[in-house]
Amino acid sequence: MRYIPRVSSNGDDWSTRHSVLTTARRSAALINALADDCPDPTDVADVLRAYGETDPIDLTTSDVAGMRAAAALLRQVFAAEHAEGAAATLNRLLQEHTGPLRLTSHGGSTPWHPHLDHDDNAPWDEWLLASSCMALTVLVWDRQRPPGRICASPTCQNAFITQGSGPERRYCSRRCATRERVAAHRRSHSAEQPSEIK
Repeated sequence: MRYIPRVSSNGDDWSTRHSVLTTARRSAALINALADDCPDPTDVADVLRAYGETDPIDLTTSDVAGMRAAAALLRQVFAAEHAEGAAATLNRLLQEHTGPLRLTSHGGSTPWHPHLDHDDNAPWDEWLLASSCMALTVLVWDRQRPPGRICASPTCQNAFITQGSGPERRYCSRRCATRERVAAHRRSHSAEQPSEIK
């Protein structure tokens, strides 16, 4: 079962750690951490801690296997090219895998906030899918475009959240963008070289 995080004495800190954008970024980070064939439960727990979950986080290999299946479903939202595709995928996931929208304070230990999982003690995989669907749905609603992308670098394939206005990013990081730009330049440069005369 999933551990319920405790609220800190600073309510603003809790709100920041559980904002829609932070939750969406956590979703992308977990999708990436769970992409390996056999993710290490300790590595997955480290991602959860980095995004505000508090100890003890005792993930089993069974927990991680369930989370990995949920992450594979969520990856489809990031792969959508347009808002319509992201919305259709989210609607399917919401219908097939989440409970009704409800408010919870985890028995008074946190501020009131919405949940789509069936219970405050839902398993990790259900929690991941439900909380991610909620955050990604709000981002599609707010921005009227997919909430994120899969990195265009064929050597990466990480999911990432797109932000703000302006042209949409194609790469998860500057490092991937630079690597692909350099590779394209080298291909272009080698194509311009005259063939060696024999």
